[in-house]
Amino acid sequence: MRIAFLLFAFTLCLAGCSPTAGGGSYPEPIPGSITYGGQPRTKLTKSPVGSWFNHRFSDQSGNLVQETYVIQTDRSLLLVNRLVIVEDALSD
Repeated sequence: MRIAFLLFAFTLCLAGCSPTAGGGSYPEPIPGSITYGGQPRTKLTKSPVGSWFNHRFSDQSGNLVQETYVIQTDRSLLLVNRLVIVEDALSD
């Protein structure tokens, strides 16, 4: 029970720290996002509601992108955070 509460609190904090420029609470999916073009057809039926996971991919500019998703009560995925690592920032 305590772990579930901590996970829920972490999710709320994570979601609260990633507003978008459009004033919304969560980032919009981009090409490469799991939810780009809509929800995936396959539902995560064995994963607990409220659990979260990361998805990494390269965007169209070649930057590494890490997105965090939370599993909702209807088994849909909610994109709550995006971190973009720009390749130029890693070069000397």
